[in-house]
Amino acid sequence: MVQYVGIIGAGQMGNGIAHVFAIAGYDVLLSDINPEALKKALAKIKLNLHRQVVKGVITDDQAKAALGRIKTDTTLAGFSEVDLAIEAATENEQVKIAIFQDLCPILKPEAILATNTSSISITRLASTTDRPEKFIGLHFMNPVPVMKLVELIRGIATSEETYHIAETFIEKIGKTSANSEDFPAFIVNRLLLPMINEAIYTLYEGVGSVESIDKAMRLGANHPMGPLQLADFIGLDTCLSIMQMLYEGLADTKYRPCPLLVKYVEAGWIGRKVGRGFYDYRGDEPVPTR
Repeated sequence: MVQYVGIIGAGQMGNGIAHVFAIAGYDVLLSDINPEALKKALAKIKLNLHRQVVKGVITDDQAKAALGRIKTDTTLAGFSEVDLAIEAATENEQVKIAIFQDLCPILKPEAILATNTSSISITRLASTTDRPEKFIGLHFMNPVPVMKLVELIRGIATSEETYHIAETFIEKIGKTSANSEDFPAFIVNRLLLPMINEAIYTLYEGVGSVESIDKAMRLGANHPMGPLQLADFIGLDTCLSIMQMLYEGLADTKYRPCPLLVKYVEAGWIGRKVGRGFYDYRGDEPVPTR
């Protein structure tokens, strides 16, 4: 039974995952090596809980109780007590493997280990741990408190028991799971990222401007957000990482990352989190950068 959840990584995904587990009544340990990241994560969780209170989704007492269930730490020492550990670090395979190598000796033998990867092989990651049968992919969507879906991905060694436990707690936190086979980028990003990459090619080739491409897809395809705006929201570094994973994993030229996407990442213009991507967010209103 899962009651105590540990989350590694206090970025936008990690703090959102901590939020939904705490609201559902789980005790949460949120860990990050950067104390400033933990401080920002708690402030973000508090803000998002307040928004839910204002909207009438939860009560003020529920918000306070949820916040009270979250502990933070810059080390992994407290993970010796967790029933479920979720890695939510940057989308970099070597970073994730290094975390698992530090984490596995600390975890109790029965603890389940999960990754929030959006594209990397669950089987390959699991093979670097001491518990491949208790390892599973939980791909939460961003923003986690709002999005209903969690992709549930089994590695080749993941046990049926681990899979069913994961199904149960995903339902308990108010999410819906969709089962994906363990292939590059799973379901959502296998479909979404090539569309975003094609939108960037459309910009790169001069077919349309940033503004016209996003307007076309919002009003012509009824998307809530244009693909370039969405790329900025996801993070262009993450978009590039997923496209590279698709390109390398499936060996098909249709997944070749657009050179303009590469150039923006090289410039450090990786989206909303740094203030510039396909839009400049440093003023009162976002302004296209191209």
